[in-house]
Amino acid sequence: MPNSKALDWSKAPPGWNWAAQDEDGRWFWYGVQPSPSMGGGVWRAPSRAQVFAWQAEINPLWYETLQRREG
Repeated sequence: MPNSKALDWSKAPPGWNWAAQDEDGRWFWYGVQPSPSMGGGVWRAPSRAQVFAWQAEINPLWYETLQRREG
């Protein structure tokens, strides 16, 4: 499984420039910059701008995983 240091942006939907991991280990691609949920544990974006990417290990530091595609 990829980690936050090894994102394969070729697998992201075209034009989707954000990725982040929720506390439960699920990674998502985002079409807009997501925000951390007020309740914690997840990133939030409009449902049409969020798509599941892959499942990884549970991450208590989920709030440190937001990344933007370079370039």
